[in-house]
Amino acid sequence: MVYLYGMNRCLFYHVAVTIIATALTTGCRSAAMRQDEPTVSARSPSADQITLERRMAAHAHYAAAVIHEVNDESESALKEYVLAVRNDPADEELLVEVSQRLLQARQFTQAVELLQPATQHPEASGRLFLRLGVAYAQLGDTQKAITANRAALQRTPDLLPAYQNLFLNYLQAKQPEAALKVLDDAAAQPQADAEFLISLAELYTTCGTQFPSLREVTRPRALAMLNRAASAREMAPALRLKLADGLNLFGDSEKAATAYLELVNQPNLAPAMRELLRTKLADLYLRTRDPQKATAQLEAIVHDNPANPAAYYFLGHLALEQKNWTNAVANFQKLTLFSPDLEQAYYDLASAQIALNRGDEAVATLEAARKKFPTGFVGEYLMGVANQTRKQYALAVNYFTSAEHLAEAGETNRLNAGFYFQLGAAFERKGDRTEAEKYFEKCLTLAPDDAEALNYLGYMWAEKGENLDRARSMIERAVKSDPTNAAFLDSLGWVCFQLGKPREAVEYLLQAIAQDDKPDATVFDHLGDAYAALNEKAKAREAWTKSLAIDATATVKAKLEAATSP
Repeated sequence: MVYLYGMNRCLFYHVAVTIIATALTTGCRSAAMRQDEPTVSARSPSADQITLERRMAAHAHYAAAVIHEVNDESESALKEYVLAVRNDPADEELLVEVSQRLLQARQFTQAVELLQPATQHPEASGRLFLRLGVAYAQLGDTQKAITANRAALQRTPDLLPAYQNLFLNYLQAKQPEAALKVLDDAAAQPQADAEFLISLAELYTTCGTQFPSLREVTRPRALAMLNRAASAREMAPALRLKLADGLNLFGDSEKAATAYLELVNQPNLAPAMRELLRTKLADLYLRTRDPQKATAQLEAIVHDNPANPAAYYFLGHLALEQKNWTNAVANFQKLTLFSPDLEQAYYDLASAQIALNRGDEAVATLEAARKKFPTGFVGEYLMGVANQTRKQYALAVNYFTSAEHLAEAGETNRLNAGFYFQLGAAFERKGDRTEAEKYFEKCLTLAPDDAEALNYLGYMWAEKGENLDRARSMIERAVKSDPTNAAFLDSLGWVCFQLGKPREAVEYLLQAIAQDDKPDATVFDHLGDAYAALNEKAKAREAWTKSLAIDATATVKAKLEAATSP
């Protein structure tokens, strides 16, 4: 017998009415159809006649159930569905459907009452035992649930839900080894399809999560299931996405990327799904440190969706990491446009503008942030750096000092070596050497091997002829940490000159010139002074001439004129 499961409800309503009318015209009494056991004719009808009457009664109850369901009378509908099964218990399709409705309605005891007798039939399918196992599990009878699910697998060895339920039964019973054995039995099914294998990988993952002691065992087995699934030629997009996510989770980045790309390149893919896939790919490439491929996916995202702020955020930071300041500025500008309330976007933009030596633009960006957000350490600090770029050193000191006070009030971890270096440099350029020394010393207290600070403070003393022995020691440490740094070599040459050792000075200054990609006027000026001290006047004049060609300062010009006069 075929029931009209899954039909459109409006159509089913008319069909149900027709079924009831047909049943009535065959002589079945409606009163009898509403009883658990329909009345049978007193004239000893044949078995076939009894079977026909029961089936017609089942038809009528099923039709009545559908009508109740159309009218949103779920309780009455469920009663009619149960009566349909009682009148025709041999119809397994009907029993499977009705038992599922009972389980959904949490009528677990009634589900057992219908299913348990049916499973006694020698030809009962695995689906009936599966439903019975679910009902027992919901009633808290784990052992009977296990028995029912095992019976389901005996009849239908590739019935994935039975493995899933049996696995959960053993989890509930706190029997991890038995639960793992269920999964291994499922994995041994030779004809398992991709959906079966991917679901099995998820169960292995769950097992490892629930029982951490088994994680080292379950992880490779889950990955093995995913690799088996990956060999499938045909796979629905949703399933392939689950496969890709699983491979990504277990660190098989190459296969995960392949699966994602297969999906991304499918025609007629919904724009939202394509964007999601590109986001997953970008994240994967970021984690595997492949900035070029990550950038390509992010650029594809903003090409299709120019208002995606997250993509601009990551594009901006990738550009920062690659020191592509121009791209960083462009992406952070768009980020502030599409996410104007994201405070960090303004600071990232200002940092990129500072790196491009666009101090005025950075100040404008930070001023816009000051109008939208409360004054904080980062904003004040960047204002200080931006004003250093603009050579507004007094302003820089004011902002750095403001940032220092804000940090002292609650974020003292902000006051690190880098901060004190910037503040020391700002004071030195402002002309306040006493304060500059104080902050450079603070920097070196926190980071004794900071080469930049060692060189800066050492050179500052060398310029004034002060603390020369300590200055040389500090600069030598800076050079040791970076032997090819032209600025450090120049500082070492100059402190040697100030110590009255011009020959050593020449040696280091020539090294500085050799290492410098861009000729520096100050280094040639220092070299001229060192040669002059050695009375090598021609070489001194040559060095000063080169210095003037780079930067025509009055001081160097006066030295050269004095050296060339009779």
